[in-house]
Amino acid sequence: MTSTIMIHNLDVPQFEELIKSTVKEQIDELKQSLNKDNQDELLTREETYKLLKIDSSTLWAWTKMGKLKVYGIANRRYYKRNEVLDCLILVKQKTT
Repeated sequence: MTSTIMIHNLDVPQFEELIKSTVKEQIDELKQSLNKDNQDELLTREETYKLLKIDSSTLWAWTKMGKLKVYGIANRRYYKRNEVLDCLILVKQKTT
């Protein structure tokens, strides 16, 4: 199925804004779909500390302090990817 869009009486800034808003909407939809797909993905301890680029002892300490939630099945430990990423905080915001 092909779609045709005809644009009349738009100046360049209006056209640029139309393109920007359309691309932003598409990117937001893609982000949402990716987040839904990975939302409950379980990571092993090794995958988690590699994702965060930290040492295994740091992961253990953060878990013990309650910074990260750990889930267990028998003697195995797992972390939810979305919860690990949600724990990250913005340290310094760039001002423009």
